[in-house]
Amino acid sequence: MSKTLFISADEVARELQISKRQAYRIIRDMNAELEKDGYIVIKGRVNRQYFSERIYGGMNEEFREAC
Repeated sequence: MSKTLFISADEVARELQISKRQAYRIIRDMNAELEKDGYIVIKGRVNRQYFSERIYGGMNEEFREAC
């Protein structure tokens, strides 16, 4: 996985082993939460750190890959 600031629907789908349609739904919901808190969001992408915190409880990538 690349170390870009945002994670795409393709990456979310691969990471969670779900369809792209479900990945877009998750991203849309997360972006709505961020927008509600005053953040600027990009459709179809979500902040990688926020995604990690919401899905994995903040575990870093090295720890997740070791599991």
